[in-house]
This record gives sequence, structure tokens and C-alpha cells, in this order.
Amino acid sequence: MVISYIFKRVFILIVILLIPWSTYAQSSLLFEEEEILEITLSGDLNSLFKDRSGKPENFDINLSYMDLERQHTSIPLRARTRGKFRRRPGFCKYPPIRLNFRKRDVKNTIFEDQDKLKLVMPCRGEKYVLREYLAYKIYNLLSDYSFRVRLLKVNLEDSNPKAKKQDSFFAFVIEEEQQLASRTDMIEIGQDLIRPNDLEPNEFLKMALFQYMIGNTDWSVQFRQNIKLLQNVDNGELVGVPYDFDHAGIVLAPYAKPAEELNLKDIRERRYRGYCVPNMASFDDVFEFYNQKKEEIYSVYLNNDLLEKNYKNFIVKYLDEFYRTINNPRRAQIDMQYPCDPLGTGNVIIKGLREN
Repeated sequence: MVISYIFKRVFILIVILLIPWSTYAQSSLLFEEEEILEITLSGDLNSLFKDRSGKPENFDINLSYMDLERQHTSIPLRARTRGKFRRRPGFCKYPPIRLNFRKRDVKNTIFEDQDKLKLVMPCRGEKYVLREYLAYKIYNLLSDYSFRVRLLKVNLEDSNPKAKKQDSFFAFVIEEEQQLASRTDMIEIGQDLIRPNDLEPNEFLKMALFQYMIGNTDWSVQFRQNIKLLQNVDNGELVGVPYDFDHAGIVLAPYAKPAEELNLKDIRERRYRGYCVPNMASFDDVFEFYNQKKEEIYSVYLNNDLLEKNYKNFIVKYLDEFYRTINNPRRAQIDMQYPCDPLGTGNVIIKGLREN
């Protein structure tokens, strides 16, 4: 055991020494501001958006925006479609995109130090983009181990003169995993088989309760379903970082459905998918933490002028239900100990997920 621990620590130090210092010096200017960034994407966009099957092809496109001095800044880059579910042919109006920058092209721009950014585009309407974006913002309030996001207003200029003009829309970019790891003094973990019980308990409960709060069941630690794993450089502790919330009940995407194996009727129905914790006292601290964050969580939605009134009304009711549950000992025990039920679906293997 001692030899194994020493070997692991030495391995971590070697990995750190091999990573260029520039990685840790990333300023991430893009994610330091909250205002909406308006950009224009130009090029053969029709061909890019139609690339929905097989290995994604890279396309030369251009990204432009106005900087703080109202100067027009233009950045050439390579872009390709990404993902599986939202990339399917005919499924989304716009597929998710990966933007691949060259270091020399982004120097002295707001995209400086960015390399490969995930761009989340509207699938069935930009209002769902906003809702998913806000789910990321909620988790930013709850944990430093969370992906930062930046809301964009996107204009499209297709190089094909016959292409139909598209209205501008909201989208957002997601912080790169490498940047998240470096700013939290962590390292990325590959596809090793890691169980939920292997993660740092307090951070895991915080993350699992967040997934329960937003009504998201589309995640798994051991199968790396919408979870990235980071490891603490000093003590070796593991934390899980959630992403992709479009199937959460709080987003209400029209295409989202719970996995059949979970026996849920609707995505708005919550199901706690952590591991079995028989002692409810283990949840005391995380329940108290969420109660302390309650006002901030509600304000993310209620103070946002981009959301419709009826959606805000839904959010209040949905979050009220969550807080009634965690503050009612009997209801909290029923829901949080569901994974302990051998006849339940708390630890079911969802179809399509394979053990590594």
C-alpha cells in the first residue's frame, strides 16, 4: 500500500513537470466577464452544420467581434461538429461545434489562451440554450470544481450567396477541462474505472445533490457519462465535475426523456443517483450548504431579464419542491436513500453505457 501510494505521488509530480508552464499561466479572459459577447461566424457554415455523421470534418471559418475599444477583431480558426446525441442528422437545427484556435491568432484578443472550445448551439430553440447555460452558472455558485461558461450572441454569415440568412441567436462556450484543472490545482484523470465511492465524499454529495436539484439523471461517474474527473495534486483526492445538462428537468428541452431503465414518467421527476449512504447524518452539512445558497440560486433565474415569466414561475415551484424535500427528514430519507433499495433503479446500468 505504501509503495503504491509513493508511486502514485511520483507519477503525479512527473505529469505536472511535463505540462508546459504556459498551461498554468492561462488568463482565461473570456470567462472573467459576465456580459453577453456578440460574435459573428463566417465561412462555409452550411457545410459545417450539415456534417452530422461519420468522423467530423474540419472547416476553415472566421470568428469576429468588437473589442472594448470598439475595434473589429477577426480570428481565423478551424471548426467541426462534435457530440453524439445532438449531432444526429436532422435532430437539431444547429449541432454542437468545437472551435479550434491557433495560439498566434488569438494573442491579444479575448480568446487569448484558448485552444479548443466547445460551442453549445440552439437545438430546438435558443431559450433552452439559456436554461442550460444557467444550470452551469448555478453550479459555479456551489463549487469551484465547475466549468465556467460565457453567453454569446451569435450572427452567421455564410460564404455561399445562396444560403438562407439566419437570425442571430444565443449560444455559449464552455471552459476547457485543462483550464479548469490548472486553475484549481488539479490534474485530469483518464478513462480509468473509478467508482462514485472513490470520490471525495463532501464534493460528491454536493455534485450528486445538484444533479437531483435540477432533475438530471443523465450522468454516471464510472461510465464517464457527462462527468469529468479531476485529481488533487497534493492529496490525490478525486472530484467529479458535471456538464451537459440539456436532459435535466430544469431545462425542459422538448426532446429530453429519462432513460427507460429508471422507470421515470417525466424528466421533471427527480431521482437521486448517488451511491447508497445509509446514515442520513452524512447529508446534514450538504443540506445546510444548499440552504445557505438558496437565495443566490433563486436569484440566478429571477434576476435574469432574458427568461420568460412563465418559466420563472415554473422555476420557483420546481426549486421550492427541492427545498421542501431536503428540509423534511422523512422525505429526504426516502429520496436520498433510494440507491440503498436493492429493488430500485438507483444503481441500474443504463443502456448504451459501457464499463471501461
